[in-house]
Amino acid sequence: MVEKKCIAVIPARGGSKRIPGKNIVDFHGRPLLYWTIEAARQSGLFDRILVSTDDPAIASAAERCGLEVPFLRDRCADDQATASSATIAALAQVETILHETYAIVVQLMPTCPLRKGNHITQAYADFTRRRARFQISCTTFGPTNPWWAVKLDDLMQPSPLFPDALVSRSQDLPPLYCPTGAIWIAGTEALKNAGTFYGPSHIYFPMPWTAALDIDEPADLELARALFSSS
Repeated sequence: MVEKKCIAVIPARGGSKRIPGKNIVDFHGRPLLYWTIEAARQSGLFDRILVSTDDPAIASAAERCGLEVPFLRDRCADDQATASSATIAALAQVETILHETYAIVVQLMPTCPLRKGNHITQAYADFTRRRARFQISCTTFGPTNPWWAVKLDDLMQPSPLFPDALVSRSQDLPPLYCPTGAIWIAGTEALKNAGTFYGPSHIYFPMPWTAALDIDEPADLELARALFSSS
């Protein structure tokens, strides 16, 4: 068994319903996952960059991007599986098939094409400096103000989530953050033991929303394309 320091795992399951073929949809002339592979390369951090997929079409696309895909995912491939479980499964396959172990794993979702190599190196430096066991990237809500969020009933009548904030000026309210799939980091043994990147004492790493955008819906894809063109 060969012990190495850092592996990037890019979980890229097939069968997306909201955007068919999402992980390999065209994004500025390349399959979407290319931009995550390229960001991982640019970071210069990794002993191995692994695309974990159950889909031969995604594996072929990754190979056309110049990346070896040594195996297909053998479990955690349905739409109920979490990204954390898929990454843990990938680490198990790396160990049994490639006979490699890694001290640190960085999970990079292929649906975050605007994240760059420098964002990965900054997140990794923060993870190391803070001696974290688990670190999850997060971002603000961009141009929207989540403090004024409401739920609507069947009659379209609102129920505020934060009623006290409705009487405050937006500039007087503290920022709120939400996780993004851009850069999740953990010690591999800690991740295996916890079964999730949301392990004990996990911390967040804030990044700009324009870099952290996670593509779930067709509208997200169009926004990411526009932001990419303007950067």
